[in-house]
This record gives sequence, C-alpha cells and structure tokens, in this order.
Amino acid sequence: MIAIGSLLDGIPESVVLCVSLFAGGGVSLPMFAAIFLSNFPEGLTSALGMRKAGRSTIYIFALWCSIAVISGLASLAGAAFLGDAPPAVLALVNAVAAGALLTMVSDTMLPEAVEGEHGATGLLVVIGLLLAFAISQAE
Repeated sequence: MIAIGSLLDGIPESVVLCVSLFAGGGVSLPMFAAIFLSNFPEGLTSALGMRKAGRSTIYIFALWCSIAVISGLASLAGAAFLGDAPPAVLALVNAVAAGALLTMVSDTMLPEAVEGEHGATGLLVVIGLLLAFAISQAE
C-alpha cells in the first residue's frame, strides 16, 4: 500500500519538476521545497512503519530505489510528452500533482500524526502551510 501511494504521489511530482526544468524556467524553488518537505517525512514514517512490520533494511531500500527509478522515468516521460504542452495542460498536471500530495497527506500522514501527537498536529499543519506560502512568495 505504501509503495502504491508513493508512486501515485511521486509520479505527478516528478513530471511537474521535469516539465518545469525543460520549459526553460528551471526547477521552481517553491515546488522543489514543497516536494522535498512533503516526501522526506513521508519516507521516514513509511520506512519506520515497514521496519515495525518486520521488513528488512534491504527490502525497504530496494523498494525506495524502485520508486525513485519509476519516478525518474515518469519525469523523462513528462518532458517528452509535455515539454511543449500548452499552459492549460501544464496547469492540469500541476493540479494533479497537488491533488496527489494532498491525498497522501490526508490519507497517510495526518492519521499517523494524530495517532502520535494528538495536540500538535493541527498547529504543525498550519506552520507547514505558512512555510510553503512564505517560500512561494520569496521567489
């Protein structure tokens, strides 16, 4: 389940990063920061969950390497198929990536956070949103 969720989250994100890179504008710092800041804790918590479930370190590492390779291939496919796409199509891809990110956060990260830190979850979500907003305004 974790691998499927990570793929569904990672593929649109990879496409967005690569399309923005090949569109000539470079990779957007706010987009890169948002993806990193969302994926880092996601990866840590899912790796810990797999360890608690008895998965070996080799299994976890191989799974994450596979997801990285598939996301990289999605990034290349995005550049190949969407490099010259009209702005409306690129906006749709960005919307799908944002939806995938929100889905992963609401389905996986928030329930785990509420289970572990009942009182601080809402505050931390607001701080994260404010940080993302500040990064997007700095560019």
